[in-house]
Amino acid sequence: MTLKYLHTMVRVKDLEKSMAFYELLGLKETRRIDSEQGRFSLVFMAPPGQEDCPVELTYNWDGDDGLPSDSRHFGHLAYRVDDIYAMCEKLQKNGVTINRPPRDGHMAFVRSPDNVSIELLQAGEALPKQEPWASMENTGHW
Repeated sequence: MTLKYLHTMVRVKDLEKSMAFYELLGLKETRRIDSEQGRFSLVFMAPPGQEDCPVELTYNWDGDDGLPSDSRHFGHLAYRVDDIYAMCEKLQKNGVTINRPPRDGHMAFVRSPDNVSIELLQAGEALPKQEPWASMENTGHW
């Protein structure tokens, strides 16, 4: 029996705001399903060239009172980045809180607008420690 990864689904409260967050990470919309009957939208987003590894953003048109909840039961999404410092700086300049800064030059955590934990991992070896990240404290939980 064969097994193939299809996607990871996360529920979102504000579709446009969530899409903008994932676009900051570098993901692009690859597919969209709008269901008038079911009153929901499914937006699939993936890194360029990796369309077979999408995140499915599920948006219920009539709202979802449970969002945003902690969502830590979900775990996290993980993405490898070319320069963890540049990515964290870009996210921070766009109003994203760096919950676990890349003090070690290797790993950071942020949260989406829907409280989904996102792990960022430096490609290859860890970068040399660099300020302001090396001395930055955690913010919230990740």
